[in-house]
Amino acid sequence: MLAHHKARELPSPSQVCDWLNGLLGILFPEFADHRFATQREFEQYFRALELDLFKILDTLGDPIGENAPAIESAFMDRLPWVRDMLLKDATAILKGDPAAVSLTEVIRSYPGFYAIAVYRLAHEFYRLQVPLIPRILSEHAHSKTGIDIHPAAQIGEYFCIDHGTGVVIGETCDIGNEVKIYQGVTLGALSVKKELAQTKRHPTIEDRVVLYAGATILGGDTVIGHDSIIGGNVWVTESVAPFCRVYYTGNVRQKQTMEE
Repeated sequence: MLAHHKARELPSPSQVCDWLNGLLGILFPEFADHRFATQREFEQYFRALELDLFKILDTLGDPIGENAPAIESAFMDRLPWVRDMLLKDATAILKGDPAAVSLTEVIRSYPGFYAIAVYRLAHEFYRLQVPLIPRILSEHAHSKTGIDIHPAAQIGEYFCIDHGTGVVIGETCDIGNEVKIYQGVTLGALSVKKELAQTKRHPTIEDRVVLYAGATILGGDTVIGHDSIIGGNVWVTESVAPFCRVYYTGNVRQKQTMEE
């Protein structure tokens, strides 16, 4: 009881995620469950989202609370840029997946796009040094999609996650433009020692790299050079030069029997 009494109020994950759903509906009509009849109705809804964000920030206490108006304004001013980036991501997914038939389908139903969308919003809060909220958002996307992207990761344009389940992208990852990642890929650290928390622990993935299912790439000094392909189930802890192909070679035997 004493711990509850002394604990400061914090925004609940459900409060943050409800706000997120409203914001995604503003950015993309494909996410919205409501159609706005007039420009005024749209603007009123947008203002309500701004107010909700202010309340969430204010709940975090000082120094965030006292700077809530400036943080709210800075975040909202970035939304056109975020939307442009996400349209590029949706385009990359549509181009990269033969099964995708339209941008609407990608935005509305693809878990990879949802996880990227939440990451890009969480990353904006991270840039503004807002605590807690980025992690709440990323864990919400993780629980819905099975894709775990740390909000501090740096990810370029036209990012494509296909299928996505089991993808892990660590805090200090640096991912370039036009990178494509399949399910089960881990971009992780060689060591999880706490004293390494402020160091570059996760790999760098340069432009136009493809990482196939189950690939594990570890280490802050590991760089996957541009235009390379990392095959499925490969374990990489050293840098790979540009234009390389890295494959796992297994020993597969097939035995054929005939019945009399």
